[in-house]
Amino acid sequence: MNKKHAKHSNQVRISGGIHCGRKLSFADAEGLRPTPESVRQKLFNWLGQELYGQSVLDLFAGSGALGLEAASRHATRVCLCEKSRPSAQTLQSHICTLNLTATVQVVCADALAFLAQTGETFDIVLLDPPFAWQQWDGLWALLRPRLAYSARVYIEAGTLPDLPDWLVLRREGRAGQSRFGLWEYVGG
Repeated sequence: MNKKHAKHSNQVRISGGIHCGRKLSFADAEGLRPTPESVRQKLFNWLGQELYGQSVLDLFAGSGALGLEAASRHATRVCLCEKSRPSAQTLQSHICTLNLTATVQVVCADALAFLAQTGETFDIVLLDPPFAWQQWDGLWALLRPRLAYSARVYIEAGTLPDLPDWLVLRREGRAGQSRFGLWEYVGG
């Protein structure tokens, strides 16, 4: 039986950028499993260490590990969408603590409802829903108009979903029970 050391449970560490080394705590929530630091490092090696000029959407923000990592690496704008009110409140607290209120916004909403109502487009979209989440077909229809030209889409899941033909695989990997990859939007 694997036991987590109490000191490290419910905590993530930002691995790069201006907030490198900062630890962020979060409460338990159903389906919440933060992306491991090694996977985040790989993702940001793929995306580039500096995200100047990039607009980022972390659609299933959870602990905020992915979106706050992007903000630490100088993304121009980061939107953290999280449907759990307690998790969204924790994210807002982290944004204030890290002095990121000018660039990071928390939206407490269901992912599909957010995509249906927003008019924004994004250069990078981070998709790491709970493993049990299966509404991919609905997501693709709502996501496509929100993607900027050549946007990159990161997906992490227990089993990767069937992907639309307008997303082209650029990189992929596996860690524990998770599969992950980076796709590029090639639609017009």
